[in-house]
Amino acid sequence: MIAKTPKPRNLLEDNLRISHVVSGIASKAAGPSYTVPALAQEQGLAGHEVDIHSLGNPVEQTSRYWNDRRYLRDHSFLTLGSTLEKLGISRSLRSALCSSDSDVLHAHGLWQMPLVYAGRAAKLSGKPLVISPHGMLSPATMQYSTRTKHIFSAAFQNRTLTFASMFHATASSEYDDIRSFGFNQPVVITPNGVDVPPLRNRFRNTPVRTVLSLGRIHPKKGLDFLINAWAQIEEANPNWQLKIVGPDEVGHSAELQLLIDKLELKRVSISGPIFDSEKWDTYASSDLFILPTRSDNFAVTVAEALASSVPVISSKGAPWAGLEANKCGWWIDLGVPEIAAALKYAVNLDDKTRDLMGSRGREWMIREFSWDKIAEDTTAAYRWLLDGGEAPPQVRLE
Repeated sequence: MIAKTPKPRNLLEDNLRISHVVSGIASKAAGPSYTVPALAQEQGLAGHEVDIHSLGNPVEQTSRYWNDRRYLRDHSFLTLGSTLEKLGISRSLRSALCSSDSDVLHAHGLWQMPLVYAGRAAKLSGKPLVISPHGMLSPATMQYSTRTKHIFSAAFQNRTLTFASMFHATASSEYDDIRSFGFNQPVVITPNGVDVPPLRNRFRNTPVRTVLSLGRIHPKKGLDFLINAWAQIEEANPNWQLKIVGPDEVGHSAELQLLIDKLELKRVSISGPIFDSEKWDTYASSDLFILPTRSDNFAVTVAEALASSVPVISSKGAPWAGLEANKCGWWIDLGVPEIAAALKYAVNLDDKTRDLMGSRGREWMIREFSWDKIAEDTTAAYRWLLDGGEAPPQVRLE
């Protein structure tokens, strides 16, 4: 590996001052609202001084281990249209970042001004800037709002991405997306972590078994493939039901309901988002989880299902090849025949076999996806940017 020239640092007890920058953490349905605070929490537990800078109404401190710093959007821009509102313009956030004394800035997500502000702050201070695209460079994601993204990239984002010291990818597939855009900076590859809930007993008081698909109800999630595949197996499996659960986006729930009605499906339901204990109870009461996504850089719902001892079917649009290596699920090509075949096989297994697969998945999450390990690997990458020396094994330079 290429070694960088070490740089002297003078930090108390070698702890870091870390600033995470993200557009928002208030929405429980958004992945970064979970993953960014979880990472900050573990970094804070390790003794680092951690801030999360985001947009929203200021709140009182919500954690002992990281500082929740929120800033209002500039109202003068909100009257100019919904597009400008979505950009997240906030002079107070920009000012706070430019005056911070952080050792490293870690920006999460693309296509919004907080990323640009983090880049400006890093340039002014000479501190490293790490960027986590969170799947927003994938080909499937790039198909949506293409005109707005092109304008924003040309006006603001491209120079920020070019200036970045390092990118963070949650899987090798996201690393490939970063390289396909021509960025040659180092990339640290670490997955998102998952909170492993207390093991819940699975009560089977009725003969009905459940396939669950939980997450954002958005066209890129491939739920149309799932419904068409379900139509091929529903009649032959009268003791199984399909539940689609999550927040509706761009009116996609209504589109899916029209498809369900057209196919005259009897045991498919669509319902809104659930959180906290209700979410974990829903996982625990399910017998199979499925993610038919066109593109996901990580898909935390897969990790949550596995942590809840539920076997998983995932399309290859998400980086879950380990499902088969760990004998806890199926990793399949995205298509109606492929999904139907996987569902047919999985629902015809006996409960004992599926429960054994679920147990293997939970053990895998405990072993490799704990937040303390993710925080340790991420912080090691920060230290390398600051100190130089031999690159950590999770950092790819080529």
